[in-house]
Amino acid sequence: MSAHPVVTGLGVAAPTGLGADEHWAATLAGRGAIGPITAFDAGRYPSALAGEVNGFDAREHLPGRLLPQTDRMTRLALAAAAWAIDDARLRPAEMPEFGMGVVTAGAFGGFEFGQRELEALWKRGPEHVSAYQSFAWFYAVNTGQISIRHGMRGPSGVVVTEQAGGLDAFAMARRQIRRGTPIMVTGGMDSSLCPWGWIAQLANGRVSRSADPRRAYLPFDEAACGYVPGEGGALLVLEDAAAAADRGATVYGAVAGYGATFDPHPRSGRPPGLRRAAETALRDAGLDPGDVDLVLADGAGVPELDRVEAEAITGLFGRGGVPVSVPKTMTGRLYSGGAALDVATALLALRDQRIPPTVNVGRPRAGHGLDLVVDRPREAHLSNVLVLARGLGGFNAALVVRR
Repeated sequence: MSAHPVVTGLGVAAPTGLGADEHWAATLAGRGAIGPITAFDAGRYPSALAGEVNGFDAREHLPGRLLPQTDRMTRLALAAAAWAIDDARLRPAEMPEFGMGVVTAGAFGGFEFGQRELEALWKRGPEHVSAYQSFAWFYAVNTGQISIRHGMRGPSGVVVTEQAGGLDAFAMARRQIRRGTPIMVTGGMDSSLCPWGWIAQLANGRVSRSADPRRAYLPFDEAACGYVPGEGGALLVLEDAAAAADRGATVYGAVAGYGATFDPHPRSGRPPGLRRAAETALRDAGLDPGDVDLVLADGAGVPELDRVEAEAITGLFGRGGVPVSVPKTMTGRLYSGGAALDVATALLALRDQRIPPTVNVGRPRAGHGLDLVVDRPREAHLSNVLVLARGLGGFNAALVVRR
């Protein structure tokens, strides 16, 4: 089995579009998708902006029997996984079922489904609670439903490390390919835009309270004031390189390196772990910092966290040493789905040799020393892209994708 598995299929369900092509066109055009929440009445909450996936009608993409038993995040994940499988030109029904596995990341589980069933419990009694509540809320449900729908009975798993999980899932999937499973579906998807889920998101104190969609999420900017949450993500097909070559698959790029760390206690006096995660990913890929052509940053939008990430990047690459972008300024932070979407975006950037822009950031903080790509795409020769992600609680992950 190959050391560096390749990506042969992309499935995107994001505020910027349904499908990889729609997402990429909107991203290059800098079309921001952050706006007032429409999923519920958010007027009485301190924050009321989000990146929503608009135009998604699950009935157009899924069998009717799946609708009563799935939360919105699972419906999005099932649709995205099917698009990725189609994009990879796989026919799972004709393939060995134990030669295909699924690893996904989820930060919240099925909050919307759970809220509805809790309301039924309190208002109407336990006999009105759906039996599907037993699994529809669960973090692992996306993995299970994708596995069942496509007959993928090989090694599977789920990662719960918030935003970092979207990269950690790729590492777990890569491990299974190295152990002999030819094909893995992997990535992340989250959606919890309901009152119960919204309260959970606001509890960390990092969500922006700005009411202006263009000023609410400004990572690395002088006016950074928190982030805007969103929903969506991406599922990708990861495949053994030799197996992909044998069947003539189109390859977007290879997963070349990965690293993960955990931050020490804030009062320990020890440095944060993001830079070590990036260094580990580069060593794993056999690359020097000078070989990296682009960094897609985590982009917390919280001044202190932006400083930590900027120091990690400049400490590794030097001040202005590598282009940096945060395309999630168009979608909001999608938690587990955000890092997976960044991987898909990085692969599309490698394909087209274009760096997607960071939008709305008009005054990048000079002290950060970043070469931040703002407002419009930048043409570049891209061979290796480093994707960074951090999860609430101290999780750090870094992934290198190679052309």
